[in-house]
Amino acid sequence: MLSVLLSLSVSRLGLWAAGLILVLGLLKLIRLLLRRQMLARAMDSFPGPPTHWLFGHAQEIQQTGSLDKVVSWAHQFPYAHPLWLGQFLGFLNIYEPDYAKAVYSRGDPKAADLYDFFLQWIGKGLLVLQGPKWYEHRKLLTPGFHYDVLKPYVAVFTNSTHTMLDQWEEKAREDKSFDIFCDVGHMALDSLMKCTFGKGDSGLDHSRDSSYHSAVRDLTLLMQERIDSFQYHNDFVYWLTPHGHRFLRACQAAHDHTDHVIRGRKAALKDEKEWEKIQSRRHLDFLDILLGARDENGIKLSDEDLRAEVDTFMFEGHDTTTSGICWFLYCMALYPEHQHRCREEVCEILGDRDSFQWDDLGKMTYLTMCIKESFRLYPPVPQVYRQLSKPVSFVDGRSLPAGSLISLHIYALHRNSAVWPDPEVFDPLRFSPENVATRHPFAFMPFSAGPRNCIGQQFAMNEMKVVTALCLLRFEFALDPLRPPIKMPQLVLRSKNGIHLHLKSLRPDSGKQLC
Repeated sequence: MLSVLLSLSVSRLGLWAAGLILVLGLLKLIRLLLRRQMLARAMDSFPGPPTHWLFGHAQEIQQTGSLDKVVSWAHQFPYAHPLWLGQFLGFLNIYEPDYAKAVYSRGDPKAADLYDFFLQWIGKGLLVLQGPKWYEHRKLLTPGFHYDVLKPYVAVFTNSTHTMLDQWEEKAREDKSFDIFCDVGHMALDSLMKCTFGKGDSGLDHSRDSSYHSAVRDLTLLMQERIDSFQYHNDFVYWLTPHGHRFLRACQAAHDHTDHVIRGRKAALKDEKEWEKIQSRRHLDFLDILLGARDENGIKLSDEDLRAEVDTFMFEGHDTTTSGICWFLYCMALYPEHQHRCREEVCEILGDRDSFQWDDLGKMTYLTMCIKESFRLYPPVPQVYRQLSKPVSFVDGRSLPAGSLISLHIYALHRNSAVWPDPEVFDPLRFSPENVATRHPFAFMPFSAGPRNCIGQQFAMNEMKVVTALCLLRFEFALDPLRPPIKMPQLVLRSKNGIHLHLKSLRPDSGKQLC
């Protein structure tokens, strides 16, 4: 009798549980449908390309050549068009300077529908924070990018670059092209780890460094795959998949590394003499600055905030720089006349010295124009997203209500022929002072713009200048016509098949004079 009653109770409980799951599922579906209706109604006045009944534009976005597909849509639909990832996530995709100004001059928060995917990895750091806490963290972190802090990093960039170039000397002797992306990525991450965690006293070891390198590479790849695959947008579904399990393992590896370093540094700082020794060092690293940061009330960042900002800096400062350097060197190989002129400028600045100084960076005018032109054609971050906190009205009279989602397609903006004549032509003189003065301030946005622009853009530009100048001093770069790069957005702009270049050493023992 008891077993029958127990069986009935379990059966009834199962029915209740199934009913509850069904009701919750229906409520979720109703909420999604209502939100879709709101987003679709908001974009009623914006015509756009046809959508798939299930995937929206997601399939076309995932395909090779999707970036140029958006450029073709931009020609067809001036200013903006709707962009749907699946049936429930719709953005107004913009690529016109006045449209960009209307949104990005305001400081609206990042679109939670996509940037919440980052939370498991980087936590609530500067990238995803909003409101007063974002302002507080931005204020606390700004001193970390003062030029007095950035100056000593020139030597860090130089040392990491020389290590990579020595490896390239060996590869160049084989007289075959090779993919530079992985090597540049390793060098950029090595530099960033030294600038973030320091070296020598950080307590890091090679195996721990290597596991961190691997974790960061995996996380950037997995993140882009999740954004592109709308079936992974639901957390419950995603964490049940092998893809989600791999993401969590990589997160854990990254967090273990960051926590280990923070614990070690905080323990060392309990010793007053150790703190004095750190303060008197030739330069402070990013972690030193975070640990010393205080708000108006003297309150320090919590351990959770510390890890979030360190992980955010590592994420934003690694792949973006790698992408920028690789596509710049590709442009130099594609346009040897500009490569030659940049090399001449760098040789003239260096003279008979063998290393760069801080003041040299400001003298690299032509190199800087070439870097910016490569950023225009190959922006390291090709697309960013916002959610409107209040309504916005655009220059052509159309508008969007609060809550609408915006996608700024930087790649298409930088190829907007109404702003950039002959947009596919590589012309560094677009960034001469006289041309910049007459251009719309929101026409060129490799580091975003407005109050939420990239806090580390000066850091990135300095690294770009040092690394590319040293590369051009050591090698001539030429294309491999059999392996042209295939552009592919993966959080940053990468190449599906790598960036294969031929390198010829310019060292004196190779028969050519360096400078």
